[in-house]
Amino acid sequence: MNIAWVIVALLFIVFIQGMIYSKWGLKGITYKREFKQQTVFEGETIEMVDQITNRKLLPIPWIRLESKISHHLAGTTEKDKGTEEVFHRSLFSLLPYQKITRRHQLIATKRGYYPLDTVSVTTGDAIGFGESFDSIQASTAVTVYPQVVSVDEIPLPSHSWLGDITVKRWIIEDPFLYAGVREYQAGDPLNAINWKATARSQTMQINKKDYTADHHLMIYVNFDSNEDIRLPIEKPEVIEKALSYAASLAAYTIEQGIATGFGCNGYFVEPFTNTLERIKPSVRVEPSNSRSQLEYILDTIAKVKIDRSRNFRAFLEEDLEEEIRDTDIIIFTQQISEKVEQKIYQLEQLNNAVEIVLLDQLTGEAGEAYAS
Repeated sequence: MNIAWVIVALLFIVFIQGMIYSKWGLKGITYKREFKQQTVFEGETIEMVDQITNRKLLPIPWIRLESKISHHLAGTTEKDKGTEEVFHRSLFSLLPYQKITRRHQLIATKRGYYPLDTVSVTTGDAIGFGESFDSIQASTAVTVYPQVVSVDEIPLPSHSWLGDITVKRWIIEDPFLYAGVREYQAGDPLNAINWKATARSQTMQINKKDYTADHHLMIYVNFDSNEDIRLPIEKPEVIEKALSYAASLAAYTIEQGIATGFGCNGYFVEPFTNTLERIKPSVRVEPSNSRSQLEYILDTIAKVKIDRSRNFRAFLEEDLEEEIRDTDIIIFTQQISEKVEQKIYQLEQLNNAVEIVLLDQLTGEAGEAYAS
């Protein structure tokens, strides 16, 4: 009889504690998740921090957190079949009013923008009598910049090409910028004479003009392997290589003080594009050599989706409609169609210089340079 009462008491306790954890187990549980670095380069390590707090007297024997995260953030496991996501799981045990911080070391293996939103939370009693489920909003994101390589690894049209671009920056005189006066030389225009300086020095003096960067550089990546945008992109790894080259070249030219921009016929990943638009806008960053320009270009390339908003012919047509001039353009591409060649010719008629780097579709490596 005593054993029977013990069993009944134990069953009652199990039932009561199960009810308690079912009703209050998730009460007072707060969760925060963040990446310590908001931006990293491809191949670098990212630290993701989980912080969970039990804000009540009731201890939690176990609590499980589950969320989906891209498998391109290495260190995660259990890839979800048919997707590019994996389940990231953490298991905790919490005392009353305890806060636990756990750090996870991940490796960014691919360029991209990786947002994390909700976390699935499961808890229950120590015996496993019942479980409670909920989801917690824990939004955070990390942007992975493309790999930046040495400029020597970029298959540019010729060794002198970058030098020519740099020289252009300094050989164009700006009539509105002055750098003092100098002595008159044969061939100098008479309207450049500074009469006040001439009177003071008793020798003919003219205004010395400063130089400005009228020429700009635009770096384009052509996503086309064919002109029909309804067809999937072939060899996306070639496009990824081209984007890496574009980022690397931009890093070098901006460091040299060259106003540099970027463009491609892709579009931004969600939520940076409006899916309600029938045709998404192409990606363009206007040329600049400001301190923030490189970061802006890297961020733009990181958030580009490997898909097309339009074919490259239509992309170049936008430049023609804007009548861009005095711009050096380099295009990383898998192929050049006759229609694209026609657009390039039209751009050259507007005093633009266009250089093309053909990328080998089979190996993903850069092929020969092609001068239009």
